[in-house]
Amino acid sequence: MKKDKSTETNQFNPQQNYEQSRQEIGYVSRKEATKADYDRIGFMSGLEVHQQLKTKEKLFCHCPSGIYHSHDNYNAEVIRHMRPTLSELGEYDGTALMEYKTKKEIIYRLNNKTACTYEIDDTPPFKIDREALEYALEISLLCKLNVVGEVHITRKQYLDGSIPTGFQRTAILGVEGEIPLKNKKVRLIQLSIEEDSCREISDIRHTRIYKTDRLGMPLIETVTYPEMLTPDELKEAAEYIRFLNRSTGKVRVGSGAGREDVNVSCKGGTRVEIKGVSYNKMIPELSHNEAFRQWALLNVRSKLKSRVKNISKWKILHHEINYRDFDLKYEPITNGLIDKYRIVAVNLPYFKGILSHFTQPGKIFANEISDRLKVIACIEKPNMVHSEELEPKVVNDNFVKLKELFDATEDDAQIIFWAPDEDISTALETIEERCKITFEGVPNETRKSFSDGTTIFERVLPGADRMYPDTDSAPIPLEDKYLQKLGKNLPTDVIDRYNQLKKWNIPEDTYTFIFRNNLFPLIEKIIKDLKLKPKLIGTFIGHRLKFVEGHYTSADEFEYSIIYDLFKYLIDKKLDIQLSKKMLPVIYQHPKMDFDSILTSINFKKVPKEEILSKIPFLKQKFPEIKTSKKEGGAKHWIMGELQKTAMGNIAPDQLAKAIEQN
Repeated sequence: MKKDKSTETNQFNPQQNYEQSRQEIGYVSRKEATKADYDRIGFMSGLEVHQQLKTKEKLFCHCPSGIYHSHDNYNAEVIRHMRPTLSELGEYDGTALMEYKTKKEIIYRLNNKTACTYEIDDTPPFKIDREALEYALEISLLCKLNVVGEVHITRKQYLDGSIPTGFQRTAILGVEGEIPLKNKKVRLIQLSIEEDSCREISDIRHTRIYKTDRLGMPLIETVTYPEMLTPDELKEAAEYIRFLNRSTGKVRVGSGAGREDVNVSCKGGTRVEIKGVSYNKMIPELSHNEAFRQWALLNVRSKLKSRVKNISKWKILHHEINYRDFDLKYEPITNGLIDKYRIVAVNLPYFKGILSHFTQPGKIFANEISDRLKVIACIEKPNMVHSEELEPKVVNDNFVKLKELFDATEDDAQIIFWAPDEDISTALETIEERCKITFEGVPNETRKSFSDGTTIFERVLPGADRMYPDTDSAPIPLEDKYLQKLGKNLPTDVIDRYNQLKKWNIPEDTYTFIFRNNLFPLIEKIIKDLKLKPKLIGTFIGHRLKFVEGHYTSADEFEYSIIYDLFKYLIDKKLDIQLSKKMLPVIYQHPKMDFDSILTSINFKKVPKEEILSKIPFLKQKFPEIKTSKKEGGAKHWIMGELQKTAMGNIAPDQLAKAIEQN
């Protein structure tokens, strides 16, 4: 007996399918996940850590490095159209072909203070900046890498428009090093020095706009082997490399100065690169969700292979549909009609239950298609609706009609998209291509991260053969004497600093702040020169300074070296060190204010210790009259409270407590 199509469609519940598929793959949240969960799916990950170097000039020209300007502060615009070329083997790079399909017009906004003719590929490169090369070599030695005997500049192809030349100049400086984590060592593949790319301003339809202030700034890229087997190990490795770089004092800090590309795979999956992660705290959630996204795609592949016997003959069907024949009262569609967009319906054979299959928290397989329509066909979101929406955008009867139009079976799914005439063929090609990849498993791709821990498609992952020699740059020999000289100026290893903080009994919850801001040398200098207790200084910096930074705004640039001057001032003036806690917020807000004025602003008055202690007998006699606490030691606490304001800065709390007990 033939089943009623509309009844079958109504019975299918996309939300239930989403939850069921989530359970099928055994997805657990990041908070609930255990080592056993990551072992089950074969979690594997590596890192590419990028860190800008703190140099005066850019890497291959004499433009100043580290000067930024707003997106509307520019002197000229340059327009480029990127196109692929055949390699020496007569092949096109997949990424280059994808970018060519987008038909993007790339606009570069240049400011005369931060860019020159080199940036727009009108002048050959100058010699590599020696300051940048030296900094990068020092960090290579610190990573225990085998430094190359001769530096060879190569070109790495980029056709997304982020570099006007279409390639990035880069050079490998060291290979096969290692970094220590708490429970293992992680091997490093290499460290390279390279020029930074442009900063993207906008990417709408077929126009992408960049500004060139960051372009050409020197940075290093540290690449690990994929040896991190949990998201926590991955974060630990990222932090260690970042802390190691910062320990030299020769890298830039702040937003965008350090970025990680996180490479993730699962058992049976493939390497997927999460691009440009700026905050290490995001790494565990992002890598967790990416590994399970791949695990979900493998489950989708299994389902489709059980349904489709001849994959080579699988293809989509499409029809242009008339708005008047369907009930498409959805604002993005009606807005598209105003711009003379056409509406196209697509039938996906055997894809029932696939479009609403779980991929990431709050995302389904249909998002994989929608993301590519945005990137490759340049159709802005929302760009499609489908028969398995978790929150329906159009009435379900539309898809009942489409089934009849396509003479579809109950195992099929349908998509409706709307686009300008010139983008429809690319959109159809993109939909079919992404669906066919599903039969293979997980596509090699680069993905963009979001703060909620999810990612979206950015571009096809480039091939390894996109690098070739730079004929404009001569090799640079590195003599052993030169490298030995650089090796004498290296800071202590991060792991040694970590162990020293533990020996000093400094609380472990301060370590991240200390290492992130390279404050270990400051702590060491204060302990060595001023003979103050390590735990006191470490806690002051890791707790008090961190709190002040998070709750106050500085009127001028705050230099951490002021902390040393503060403690020296208190010692020289014979004032109690605890006064530093009260002074710090004022110092942070007004770094140029002298310490005497700061004491006046907090109403501090120098009072002889003897004068404070002389009040203790009187207060002891007074306490029984106002006694409010029956607890043991009530008198001591009350007297300390009464003398606290006067005692602050004049006598240490432990000395005051001892004096109260003795009187």
